[in-house]
Amino acid sequence: MRHRIAVVGGGPGGLTLARVLHRHGRPVTVLERDPSPAARPPGGTLDLHEGLGQRALEAAGLLAEFEALARPEGQAMRILDTAGNVLRDWRPRPDERANPEIDRGQLRDLLLGPVDVRWGHGVTRVTPGARAGDGACVRFEDGHEETFDLVVGADGARSRVRPAVSAVTPHYTGITVVETSLDDVDTRHPGLARLIGDGSVAAYGPNRSLVAQRNSGGHVKVYARFRAPLDWHAHLDLTDAEAVRTSLLALFDGWAAPLLDLLRHGAVFAHRPLHVLPVGHTWTHVPAVTLLGDAAHLMPPLGVGANLAMLEGAELAEAIAAVPESGPGASAGPEALDGVVRAFEERMWARAGKWAAITTAGLERLVSPDPAEALAQFEEVQPS
Repeated sequence: MRHRIAVVGGGPGGLTLARVLHRHGRPVTVLERDPSPAARPPGGTLDLHEGLGQRALEAAGLLAEFEALARPEGQAMRILDTAGNVLRDWRPRPDERANPEIDRGQLRDLLLGPVDVRWGHGVTRVTPGARAGDGACVRFEDGHEETFDLVVGADGARSRVRPAVSAVTPHYTGITVVETSLDDVDTRHPGLARLIGDGSVAAYGPNRSLVAQRNSGGHVKVYARFRAPLDWHAHLDLTDAEAVRTSLLALFDGWAAPLLDLLRHGAVFAHRPLHVLPVGHTWTHVPAVTLLGDAAHLMPPLGVGANLAMLEGAELAEAIAAVPESGPGASAGPEALDGVVRAFEERMWARAGKWAAITTAGLERLVSPDPAEALAQFEEVQPS
């Protein structure tokens, strides 16, 4: 009898786990709340790191396809002060492949391939069995239930799987992000296109910053990041783009006009307060259930989270694939599967704890009363 494995969540980590298992001929089912891949915008762009996200794609046999889609030029980074003066302008070498960019939608489509995804299958609860070997019961939004030998929660910050292993919930960092976007920037806003360059442009002021990042096809994501109470928008209707824009322009009053134009030309604004799990979050191992990615170690979004989730997905898949399945010629029972999950968790906790500490300290410096802290942080983490 083959192991029944369910992955809850069709993000980069969950899909990487499923794709690597599929490559090894192991059945796996991805349970995704969205009714289809096109149900909502896939998000912005990701930089996939050598040794993290790229290592995961290599395990999935997708590195060459990734390289055909990736944008190495997107690694470029320009830092300005609030007056618009260039403080640093870093451009990658022609052969630089440390952190090439790829749109989230392109990455999702690349990973999906032949993976079995049950779209429109929102999970409400996961209940582990009473004994090792009993598996875990997944309850769906429509009320039906199904039992699997292993359930992997790859369902992000608001994970419905996490309560099966941990009572810890994310907490607000005191920093929020408002996101907007610009389309056809090269033709409609050539001045902003030159300002942004091939990759990203960022400006830092006291307790706030503006970042604009190129995606493919002339699309640009803009992020206004600032310290504020969680209810900072209580006086606003967040669906009223004009009201949100006016509020943001007041918050960044005095900044250079080209920087403010990044906000002036945005049509839709999304509120994204930054929540995190405690640094070093772990749990007492529970048979038949585990977590990866943001479900396990939600940390500030400084370019590491998706990379870690993908690497974890690949590592867990490879470990599972090495376990002989029960049946003719094999004698491995649930204890063997449980053993590789325990070992995976130990490795994940150690690595994620390190990165959570780094990104937590980094966020504090990037949204600091002293903008010089942000530049210092950039100098430390960017290639030289």
